[in-house]
Amino acid sequence: MKKLIAGFFVLLVVACGVLVVLYLRVSQPYRGYTEPEQFVDVPSGLGTRTIGERLVDAGVIRDPLTYRLALLMSGRATRLKAGEYRFTDPMTPRDVIAKLARGDVYVVPVTFPEGLTIAEMSKIFEAKGFGEAAAFVRAAQDRSLVAELDAKARDLEGYLFPDTYALPRHTDAARLVRQMVDRFERALSPDLRAAAAGKGLSVREVVTLASIVEKETARSDERPLVAAVYRNRLKVGMGLQCDPTVIYALQRAGRYSGNLHHDDLAYDSPYNTYRYSGLPPGPIASPGEASLAAAVHPADADYLYFVSRNDGSHAFARTLDEHNRNVQKFQVQYFRDLRAAKQNEAGKTAKAGKTGRHLDH
Repeated sequence: MKKLIAGFFVLLVVACGVLVVLYLRVSQPYRGYTEPEQFVDVPSGLGTRTIGERLVDAGVIRDPLTYRLALLMSGRATRLKAGEYRFTDPMTPRDVIAKLARGDVYVVPVTFPEGLTIAEMSKIFEAKGFGEAAAFVRAAQDRSLVAELDAKARDLEGYLFPDTYALPRHTDAARLVRQMVDRFERALSPDLRAAAAGKGLSVREVVTLASIVEKETARSDERPLVAAVYRNRLKVGMGLQCDPTVIYALQRAGRYSGNLHHDDLAYDSPYNTYRYSGLPPGPIASPGEASLAAAVHPADADYLYFVSRNDGSHAFARTLDEHNRNVQKFQVQYFRDLRAAKQNEAGKTAKAGKTGRHLDH
């Protein structure tokens, strides 16, 4: 009996020792790769065994047994999520399993601000390392993505929604463009579409007007007012005379120098709203949600003009006389005073320089 008890005790000690070893095995941080970072791709539908092989081969977990033990102890064998994972520091096998169970995949945030063209967005796409700008431009020619919304679309200008997108490292242009169009469709909600249709506006007209609003002001409180100005002009058959449309026309032709000159206003393009009445043929940039809403629901105002106050805001006017006074105040006199102030400052600097040289002697 004593031998039996002693044998049982020995087995118990051994079992406890094994459990301790196993616990330490899955609880000890490990880093078996020498690079600063290690990526492990877990495609959808991959079995848990193959996932373990990838983790071991990448040096994230020490060996298959350790992986299986950690997986068994976690109880999450059926919860591991697909995606690409980034590892930089030593991690316990249990933490690795938890990371995959959470779906803590590695993504790169890419922000496209409001008011950008396809060409400008393509540069951001390339700068973030996803591919060449030309690939993005090509993907943005797939008008089939908006065929149901806008049968007249020649490309996706205006329909790539400006937002921050969390993208896997190997996202290609086509996938991103589809995602941006999907986001646009959510922004142009069914309620907005219904309201636009009730006012006799097509989706293309809404997006075109919204893109103009987006380019004219960055102030949320002014967007409905700017939209009202252009809607009012359209109602009375008055030319929109919108500078951003001219700039867009020049950009398309590769003729924009970065500054808009008076002679540019005569440039012959259907996008030039100084030469052609009505809305331009299509959007001139990607509008945000607020500008889309403003295009459908402009302010209840009878303004026909506005001019920059040079501080990000605008002065609105109902009559040409009132507008001319605003132009005189905020453009002509403002820049005249600015030049005078600069000349006065330059004079003071020159005088101080002469005085300084005199004192040196």
